[in-house]
Amino acid sequence: MGWQKKILRVNLTAGTCTHEPLNMAWAQQYLGSRGLATKYLMEEIDPKVDPLSPDNKLVIATGPLTGTIASTGGRWTAVTKGALTGAIASSNSGGQFGGELKMAGYDLIIFEGRSSQPVYLYIQDDDAQLLSADGLWGRSVWEIEPAIKQRHNDPLIRIASIGQAGEYGCRYACIVNDLHRAAGRSGVGTVMGSKNLKAIAVRGTKGVKLHDPAKFFAAAKIATAALASNKGRKGMTSDGTIAMMDVTGAFGALPTRNNQQVQFEGAHKLNAKAMKSPNENGHTNLIQNGACFSCTIGCGRISHIDPQHFSVKDKPQYQKASGGLEYETAYALGSAVGVDDMDAATYAGFLCNEYGMDPISFGGSLAAAMELYQVGAITKAETGGVDLVWGNAEALCLMAELTGKGEGFGRDIGMGSKRLTEKYGRPELSMAVKGQEFAAYDGRAMQGMGLGYATSNRGACHLRANPYASDFTTTETKDKPEVVRTTQDLIAAIDASGLCLFTAHSGGTPEHYATQLDGACEGGWDVARLNETGERIWNLERQFNLAAGLTAKDDTLPKRILEEPAPSGVAKGLVSQLKVMLPEYYKQRGWSEDGKPTAATLERLGMS
Repeated sequence: MGWQKKILRVNLTAGTCTHEPLNMAWAQQYLGSRGLATKYLMEEIDPKVDPLSPDNKLVIATGPLTGTIASTGGRWTAVTKGALTGAIASSNSGGQFGGELKMAGYDLIIFEGRSSQPVYLYIQDDDAQLLSADGLWGRSVWEIEPAIKQRHNDPLIRIASIGQAGEYGCRYACIVNDLHRAAGRSGVGTVMGSKNLKAIAVRGTKGVKLHDPAKFFAAAKIATAALASNKGRKGMTSDGTIAMMDVTGAFGALPTRNNQQVQFEGAHKLNAKAMKSPNENGHTNLIQNGACFSCTIGCGRISHIDPQHFSVKDKPQYQKASGGLEYETAYALGSAVGVDDMDAATYAGFLCNEYGMDPISFGGSLAAAMELYQVGAITKAETGGVDLVWGNAEALCLMAELTGKGEGFGRDIGMGSKRLTEKYGRPELSMAVKGQEFAAYDGRAMQGMGLGYATSNRGACHLRANPYASDFTTTETKDKPEVVRTTQDLIAAIDASGLCLFTAHSGGTPEHYATQLDGACEGGWDVARLNETGERIWNLERQFNLAAGLTAKDDTLPKRILEEPAPSGVAKGLVSQLKVMLPEYYKQRGWSEDGKPTAATLERLGMS
């Protein structure tokens, strides 16, 4: 089986919850999670719809391996038209929520319409009902999770919710589950808030049926063993993703001060060693690592802040353990804004989780604001008296709070860097693609990542292609289009399966994914079918974007990356060679010169 073969349709306007059979023909084509949810969205909405209109829909989806013993089999995806980008939004999360939803018996939840009053969805296996969010709306993620569990007298309920950022319309609000895991990018939480939907609370006891249990268990055992012995997995467990601080910093690929620089002099204060080392007060930031449902990697960081630090000195509610810095947050709340204070960055990360907003887009938007301040496009008159200079840790912490609440200049930062820089007349200062802020890699030193950013269907993203090995080997661009294209397809299939992409960095192979799917799912799965499924998903997302009004002109990078040479590092003197790589990428994809899938490509993929 793998699939539960059931979806839950929630009409928020009518206040109804109904069960429907899963479209198995679509499941065989698009597998699950990211792929299957995109198919349902494409079929059910006009891609030109306003993302915040009741006519937009929000799909919460699991994969066929979600809820199983496959290592990292706890992933779930939120798919909608993105509030930040106006493009397809597909945001993936871990934690415990996905496994719980799958075990409640559902492959997908489709939310449509808009409730007249704030509500939350409560699911207990087959029983699903919309309940009043009275007393919950206006409160943070950290407050409502325990409140919902207490309301239902069940500490085992798993919850995905929005904070105040999603309520007021921060363009990059996320959906947070299990307090500090999140479907983080593109504004999926903003769409959820526009529907007056505060939370999804799930209790599932059904389990997951498998097509061939013996075959699946054998395949899962082999895949898990491969991760256990892998050097990359061991590094993830020990140091987490923040270990990349040293790698990109030395290479010259660490975006610093809104990509004005590519190396950060304070990186050593934000790396794995610093997390584990006592400060001058004897306080150590890192407590332990953490793992999601069925995960044998455990890349998560559980941290706490020095009680003497200015950010929490008089705030006992933040003097506790929660999700600590990962590489992307250390970049976005550190080098991107020139801050080298680990506790300040950790505090800002806590606020992003509490208020429910994407730390990458928040940091990128704050960095754009700081450069606007640097060039005089804004002053203290606009910022409410805050000195938005590079490295101002107090300003970082204050702006995280104001943005989370939608107060003062924080509401401007909550628009995202594209809208922010357009408002103040300097759009070239937005380091974004399709309106979504860069992740923690500079596209001049990492030419493949630059191409990956430009062509990512959901906007700039480090999780849509895997050119790392190639990029850290050479800045030559000849093979980049093929590397980006093939890894984009594989990642789409991994996301659709319900497993975590980090398995691919930790010893996982296409054969491992295919054999586990073949045991769990009917229909016969091998590597060739896996890759074709990923390619089909990628092309479907592209079709959505084209129908939404995006064109090949949106497959680009900011002027800084295309025209301003990298100032230091391995790529010193280089700019992105996107203009060389993009035509070859289109050709390899079977797309026209203007970036449209050809009739032959769609027919080959069974999409015509």
